[in-house]
Amino acid sequence: MINVKKEGILLSKTDFEFENEAVLNPAAYREGDNVHIFYRAVREGNHSSIGYCKLDGPLTIAERWDKPFMIPEFDYESQGVEDARISKIDDTFYLTYTAYDGINARGALATSKDLFHFKKHGLIVPPISYAHFVYLVEKAGKVNKNYYHNHKFYYQEADPDEKILLWDKNLVFFPRRIKGNLVFLHRIRPGIQLVSIKEIKDLTKEFWDDYFRNFQDHIVMDPEFEHESSYIGSGCPPIETEHGWLLIYHGVEDTDKGLVYSACAAALLDIDDPRKEIARLNYPLFSPEYRWELIGDVNNVVFPTGTALFGDTLFIYYGAADSHIAVASLSMSELMKELLLNMKKI
Repeated sequence: MINVKKEGILLSKTDFEFENEAVLNPAAYREGDNVHIFYRAVREGNHSSIGYCKLDGPLTIAERWDKPFMIPEFDYESQGVEDARISKIDDTFYLTYTAYDGINARGALATSKDLFHFKKHGLIVPPISYAHFVYLVEKAGKVNKNYYHNHKFYYQEADPDEKILLWDKNLVFFPRRIKGNLVFLHRIRPGIQLVSIKEIKDLTKEFWDDYFRNFQDHIVMDPEFEHESSYIGSGCPPIETEHGWLLIYHGVEDTDKGLVYSACAAALLDIDDPRKEIARLNYPLFSPEYRWELIGDVNNVVFPTGTALFGDTLFIYYGAADSHIAVASLSMSELMKELLLNMKKI
């Protein structure tokens, strides 16, 4: 087992209107001795924006804004810009987030050259219905049947005619091009999938139709162990190592206490073809254990969304019970050693 240190709560809600309900699920980007944190800020009524703070080192707050960094501007994000992740590719920062319009939660993208002035590019996930997704995936064949057994969510008894599009979220870009392509992970329950494109403009309707007709080829990981038996989701941007891409993700288990989000089940993906999973831990790095992880707006949640590496210590920034932002730390070399003991048989 890997020794994980819970550093405790980093940020909590304030009296500012934009974050008077909760703060959670931060993106993190290290620049020199500083870590830039872009976090989900929730105001009363469950309306979300992105807040910002800067850390001196991995844990000390040096600056925190008293106004939102990014706010909803368009219909597709009218109730929230949520759960950001950030990666730098070449000279451009790619900030992905979940756009929520009160009904649909789907992945969107904004980019920047300087980390502070972002241009929104809109939704970059397929604008299709759940029924059309099921139609395409069933034609693909050899796909985990749990991908099209979510009808109770999409056709709710309270309003069976409400048009719910396919929820596609947890978008995370790899921090460099792979074989010349932009590559990102996304999550259609219950697994994690991968998209590889030359440019963002290539994400056309024709692209997605072909993607889903060959859906099995794009699945990176499906749930495998008990602590992730309900579904998994890409969490922090992948970290490049000499052994492969290190992926810190979340796993969800349906228990007698309800859904429990375990943080950071860790995996290694092939460095040249990250659709290939080459190692995965069979236990979570850490799970809810302290009161601030067990009780909150959503109980029993640790939800990793950002990391910063200082020396051999990997700091993991995560949402705790959908109410606070907390930090855990561990030895990177110890984690890699443990993963290499859990290599897949290929």
